[in-house]
Amino acid sequence: MNTPDDVPPLSEDFAVRLDLTPGWVDLTLPDRSKAAAKALATETADRLDPLSPEIGKSAVRDDLADRALGLNEDAPVLAAAYYAESGEALVDLVVDSYGDEGVPRPTAEEVVPLLLEWENGVVAGEPEVTSLQLSAGPATRIRATLKIRRMLGLGRRTVEFVRYAVFPPGMRSLVVVTATWEKIGLTEENAQRVDEIVASLRLGLVDENGDDIV
Repeated sequence: MNTPDDVPPLSEDFAVRLDLTPGWVDLTLPDRSKAAAKALATETADRLDPLSPEIGKSAVRDDLADRALGLNEDAPVLAAAYYAESGEALVDLVVDSYGDEGVPRPTAEEVVPLLLEWENGVVAGEPEVTSLQLSAGPATRIRATLKIRRMLGLGRRTVEFVRYAVFPPGMRSLVVVTATWEKIGLTEENAQRVDEIVASLRLGLVDENGDDIV
């Protein structure tokens, strides 16, 4: 059994694993380059093979590349998106880890206002807050509506989101999963899609070579 002194420091490296069911695609870019995004988009578009005549494979390929670059802008641990059979992207998802050396990670109560903070928007209405147990550890889940400022401050657009803060036992990092979508009419379906794959979230410590630490 680990004691506090046995817990790895915040420089700990860990692998995030999600069971990406059909429709979900991994868009993580380790080097965040346009070349890497283009290569990933080409490979993924061939697998998706969109069914909609209005959405050609080239359009899906361009969307994948742009989306991968956007989702990886802040170097998340993992980035993914859900695509409908038509080739339309419905949900964006990123996994990040947070923590300061020597500063305890926030408690489940303290993390709620942090999860409601957005750089370019504000939460509208009363958020839905739930505590639950994942295979990766205890978690706080928030579902809410976000009003995001448009370019040049001209109006706002509405986005739905689900955010999880996961407290992995034996680690000092706080892991946050954020999923967003704009089609409000698909909120229930998209929330369910997110909840299903987050339930499969697994975290494992790895060494400098990326190998699992047993």
